[in-house]
Amino acid sequence: MQTAPDIFSYRKFWARRFGPAPQLPMSREEMDELGWDSCDVILVTGDAYVDHPSFGMAVIGRVLEAQGFRVGIIAQPDWTSADDFQKLGKPNLFFGITGGNMDSMVNRYTSDRKKRSNDAYTPNGEGGKRPDRCVVVYSQRVREAYKGVPIIIGGIEASLRRIAHFDYWSEKVRRSVILDAKADLLVYGNAERQVVEIAHRLAQREDIVDITDVRGTVFACRDHNGRPERLPEDWAVLNSTELDKPGVIEAPIDPYLSTSAEQNAPCVSGDNADNNNVVVSLEPRRAPRPAADKTLVCLPDYHHVRDDRVLYAHASRVFHKETNPGNARAVYQSHGARGVWMNPPPIPLTTQELDNVFELPYTRQPHTAYGKANIPAYEMIRFSVNIMRGCFGGCTFCSITEHEGRIIQSRSEDSIIREVETIRDSVPGFTGVISDLGGPTANMYRLACKDKNIEANCRRPSCVHPGICKNLGTNHRPLIHLYRRARKLSGIKKILIASGLRYDLAVESPEYVKELVTHHVGGYLKIAPEHTESGPLSKMMKPGMGTYDRFKHLFEKYSKAAGKEQYLIPYFIAAHPGTTDEDMMNLAIWLKANGFRADQVQNFLPSPMATATAMYHSGKDPLHKVGSRSDTMPVPKGANARKLHKAFLRYHDANNWPLLRKALKKMGRADLIGNGKRHLIPAWQPKGTGDRQGGPVPIKTFRTQHTGLPKNPKAVKAKAAGKKPKRKRV
Repeated sequence: MQTAPDIFSYRKFWARRFGPAPQLPMSREEMDELGWDSCDVILVTGDAYVDHPSFGMAVIGRVLEAQGFRVGIIAQPDWTSADDFQKLGKPNLFFGITGGNMDSMVNRYTSDRKKRSNDAYTPNGEGGKRPDRCVVVYSQRVREAYKGVPIIIGGIEASLRRIAHFDYWSEKVRRSVILDAKADLLVYGNAERQVVEIAHRLAQREDIVDITDVRGTVFACRDHNGRPERLPEDWAVLNSTELDKPGVIEAPIDPYLSTSAEQNAPCVSGDNADNNNVVVSLEPRRAPRPAADKTLVCLPDYHHVRDDRVLYAHASRVFHKETNPGNARAVYQSHGARGVWMNPPPIPLTTQELDNVFELPYTRQPHTAYGKANIPAYEMIRFSVNIMRGCFGGCTFCSITEHEGRIIQSRSEDSIIREVETIRDSVPGFTGVISDLGGPTANMYRLACKDKNIEANCRRPSCVHPGICKNLGTNHRPLIHLYRRARKLSGIKKILIASGLRYDLAVESPEYVKELVTHHVGGYLKIAPEHTESGPLSKMMKPGMGTYDRFKHLFEKYSKAAGKEQYLIPYFIAAHPGTTDEDMMNLAIWLKANGFRADQVQNFLPSPMATATAMYHSGKDPLHKVGSRSDTMPVPKGANARKLHKAFLRYHDANNWPLLRKALKKMGRADLIGNGKRHLIPAWQPKGTGDRQGGPVPIKTFRTQHTGLPKNPKAVKAKAAGKKPKRKRV
């Protein structure tokens, strides 16, 4: 894999003489106290400003400050006018704009498109403090306030909307957000490396329109016949249909197979091998492809993917194959008169760089302007430590890989221990309990491919599906050692693990499971099988329930050995693409058989650019070759279908019973309705329930008119004796 300059090796900007700010200023008064006449960079965010390394704007702000730049923050501005965007004055270099730690649409709406009443990233959890699609709105207001100032957008909202994408909330395919925001550059992923380079180049008086070669960035350009108007002469152009022709075709040579004789078994995803098998490299049958760093892959243009769902799935498939920093090529998509050019992903940060990022002078607290207001998202991570970035799981419904990449970037053990000590010594309210040592996953710390050459040439979407790749290192010893060292620190009473656990990796290391269960579970451990049935699991790229059972066995074994009563809490998703009503019914039967009653369940939410979202929109499976004649998968759409799938997860809720009875009868499974232990739902309905499905159902009316079941002999006898019959609730 290519290397890049250390982000802390640049010559510092002249404003370094001011030194680090106690907290990045949010007002002119604070700037005056620091002796600043202006800001070099102003960051606009949809979140409240919390000076903590778990908040993206704090990280970018402190990284730029370490380069010698003066950075101001405008947090949750009033977007109805340009006034709030002028309160820090005009920045010398650029405005950086983000929606915050969450996509603003995900933040404001539930998976059923209902507006949320609260916002975890706002003081006191108050809702309505950010607009829909706030990256676009904020950019428009900045343009009103200061024409000509460079605008750079980033964060997860911009990152996941960097090309034409299906927007669940408007039910249509939208253009790249850089065009709607009319921004100069878009930085995607964890953007420290890109932002530092851009800031220094702007400080050296380079024009923003000339900065087109930074990895991890997207820019707009003029289009000519579906190609960039000014394509460099030494660049080659490949149509996406040359790489992965949509449709049923004769099996061609797979263009994604490695042709290097040095790799005996690269982990590439062969299209003809259904995207899941490890394929041995082959000799090319035609001329080798041009060098990746001089190749532009052209996706179908915006108008075609907007109108043709097969082409949308095809574009998603090709796009996701160009996300490995080791072999990704530049990607281009025409949007009519304008086009969008996406450079390859940034080179991941080294351990030393990541350590330096996390050890910048954060106050680890909300800005003092918020006073004693409670910010729920801050309270959640207040005593937690992030130990790594990235995820190679490739779950199709998840956006972590699209945003942070699949290469795991881990901090050093010493740096993590220093942060634990900082929390212990300086964070108000610390009681001796670290709430989490984790990240996107709890147990991918320092896991990587055994061979760097294979890693750099791999195009598999997941290292753990359909099984764990033989080239993946699964040694959990560094993580075990970290846990043990952290536990020994004076003043540390307990260290919990709250991040999502990849139990399919954990079972490869029983020693890790023992360490986790014995010392780091607070009574309950949440894990996410997501489903029990092979159909939806294959579309999610999640392991089967056999792996869950193996982990459950180890969990119970080591809990018993430790003399602790502890429980697994599994999470499941309803209405995921590829899920049938029968799949949800079988999941509900499994839940009841295992004694689980979910209090909170969630329907699948099609987030922008995720593979599962392409499935939801197109009905095709982009994990395999797609075409107009390829199989169409079941996709639960519409309020009724999604409500039913959610009801199956909450089979124990009496308000769902009328809906489930109707569905079970339609499915020919009325045998699951009854008052015995073998039944999924009872045949009787408590008074005052069922309102959500059209009002309460009288028990007698339901029993005689809906089920046709004979009257309970015991109830008849009890009534004759003048006694109130007892009902057994299942």
